[in-house]
Amino acid sequence: MNTLYNTHVKLLAFDFLALSPPKPVGQSSFSRKGVPLSRAESVGVIVTREFKPGRFLKFTIDDGTGCIPCVLWLNQLTSSYFSRRSPSSVRLIAEIAERSASQIQLGVVARVRGKITGYRGTMQITVSEAVMEKDPNAQVLHWLDCVNLARKCYDKYCKIGV
Repeated sequence: MNTLYNTHVKLLAFDFLALSPPKPVGQSSFSRKGVPLSRAESVGVIVTREFKPGRFLKFTIDDGTGCIPCVLWLNQLTSSYFSRRSPSSVRLIAEIAERSASQIQLGVVARVRGKITGYRGTMQITVSEAVMEKDPNAQVLHWLDCVNLARKCYDKYCKIGV
């Protein structure tokens, strides 16, 4: 059993961008060294921002090893995807997304978590959580976490052939 599948795996951009696409096409999981992953976490500086009110916010985070495209959906109140949920929980999700979108500005250091998805042949993080970092050491600490977890945890799954 792959215990990393539903875990937000901490990745640097170069590792995220090296993930293998799903095989066969149509499956939802990307893989790192043969281990399927569905969620990721990364920290970096917001370097691009494209805002479409009521629809989405596309942005890119740069962690120094590369740039990760991200999308934060803002259409919760109009999307049929949320039609089976209670209206109060959909409103809460929409409010949180709008608040996050207002905080995601160029030059800000942000921690994003979400689902690894593909769009038009490009991998991206479909953001479920975005936090603006106030600690000036956040990026360095994330780098250290990524390296440590890769060596002591993620790469072990590759060796035992999960």
